[in-house]
Amino acid sequence: MRHSLAAILACLCVLALSACANTIQDEPIARAALEPMVLEHAFPVYWLGGVFNRLAITETTHDPGGAYTIHYGDCTVGGQYTCVSPLTIVTSPDNSFVPGAIPGRAMVALRGVRGVLTQRGATIVIPTGEVVVSIYARTSALALAAARTMVPINRVGIPEQPLAPPLPDTGFASEPLPSQEPQAVRIPGVRQPAGPRAGAARARR
Repeated sequence: MRHSLAAILACLCVLALSACANTIQDEPIARAALEPMVLEHAFPVYWLGGVFNRLAITETTHDPGGAYTIHYGDCTVGGQYTCVSPLTIVTSPDNSFVPGAIPGRAMVALRGVRGVLTQRGATIVIPTGEVVVSIYARTSALALAAARTMVPINRVGIPEQPLAPPLPDTGFASEPLPSQEPQAVRIPGVRQPAGPRAGAARARR
């Protein structure tokens, strides 16, 4: 009886430990999660390969504003509802505002463009072309290595080669994404009024 009880308790301990680990650990994602980035044609989306510095991709997100986020490595700080990856790279198509050199921030030349450093170099913001790339790392050395290596997943690029100079405000933020536009509700038997686009099309005729 004692041996059976000990075995049950051991199994419960193993399950409890694995459950606790799952709250802050992520498993490598499927390649299908990268397809939206590969198929993105409006702007380049930067990444560091499937594995960078022994850190595999564990999560990807695409927010309503159009930015793509790629997390590398298991959570180093977190709990059931919080997860901080050791390395995160964010590509934002909204280049209307780029933080400049103000107290607490330093400018640095990286691959032919000027980037902004914060958090003692662990965070690097790099405007390039029509996007702004932000790198958040657990150390300044890791952030710098990522900045030197990053390439577009949907364009041709070579690590450590010069980046495209930043472009003026592209106006991306002023144009709503298709997912942000209200959708008309169609009621059977009720004629829907023509929208502004349809009216404009008739006016051109």
